Amino acid sequence: MAHLLVDTILEKKGTDITLLDIRDQAVFADYFLLCNGDNARQLGALTEGIAEEAKKNARTLPLGVEGDPQSGWMLVDFGDLIVHVFAPEKRNYYNLEELWSQAHTVLEMQ
Repeated sequence: MAHLLVDTILEKKGTDITLLDIRDQAVFADYFLLCNGDNARQLGALTEGIAEEAKKNARTLPLGVEGDPQSGWMLVDFGDLIVHVFAPEKRNYYNLEELWSQAHTVLEMQ
């Protein structure tokens, strides 16, 4: 499903896509999918598109959606896959790649 959602992010013009395998570091999820949007409107569109694509093509609904586009960080929780949609400044501030530096990077796209 992560690769399906990467395609959705690309279609919605999301950038700086990273897929981390966190199975050896966490019990609450297997993967983090991170991406950037340029503004609040795009963050909302990315989050909506991700949820719609998962429902349509993977027959999966998110367990939850957290955050607000205005905050600069939204999260879509699919259980084993957690998608983080960031404004670039929030992504730099929280720096999840550094926090989860022991994770295996499966995919990285600018």
